[in-house]
Amino acid sequence: MITGLINANPVVYEKKRSVDFELHQLVFSSSETVYGQPEKIPCIEDFQLMAMNPYGRTKLFLEEIARDIERVDSEWRMILLRYFNPVGAHESGKLGEDPKGIPNNLMPYIQQVAVGRLPELNVYGHDYPTADGSAVRDYIHVMDLADGHIAALRKLFTTENIGCTAYNLGTGRGTSVLEMVATFEKASGKKIPIKLCPRRAGDATAVYASTEKAEKELGWKAKYGIEEMCRDQWKWASQNPWGYQSQP
Repeated sequence: MITGLINANPVVYEKKRSVDFELHQLVFSSSETVYGQPEKIPCIEDFQLMAMNPYGRTKLFLEEIARDIERVDSEWRMILLRYFNPVGAHESGKLGEDPKGIPNNLMPYIQQVAVGRLPELNVYGHDYPTADGSAVRDYIHVMDLADGHIAALRKLFTTENIGCTAYNLGTGRGTSVLEMVATFEKASGKKIPIKLCPRRAGDATAVYASTEKAEKELGWKAKYGIEEMCRDQWKWASQNPWGYQSQP
């Protein structure tokens, strides 16, 4: 029991747990960063996990907690969705990503350069052993990601003995940073000035997904490619150049 005061009146709060409400299903938002720099690609769900940066380690630790919970209470059914770089926006152009400050992720950074909020795009790493020297990632449209959640929920509520199971949500295709920049330029008609910068510690060279497990067990497969991702991201950005705020 937790006792507190609201408007000088004593109030007693009772701490509730998920078991009190008979909740034993969970869809957890994990990340491809749990794979770190895999020894081979595409990444398969049963690969050894070796996160390389603090963000990836938080996801890895939470996955471990989920697995521990399921081990001690077999009533739990959990699906761990490992996202591979969600990008894009709703096709209406009314819903999109609006990070505060300088974006940490590629696509919001590109869009802010395209609308004039930032002068240039910093490309971190141009000497990777890839086709154009920039890092390679698996980008997934946010609407495909939403459909992946629906598929995961259907699986949870229609299948017994799931345990704690991980699924990759990606396209299964690797795209380099410079390739994504060129695709966005084509979709927007805007030239994106870039500045080549040194690699960042904790960034992998190339990571993309094997989606066979999700296709087979969830009945889910990504429908959109990078062209649609850039098209919808630009529609959002061009209609809302300052995101959800008025221009300063």
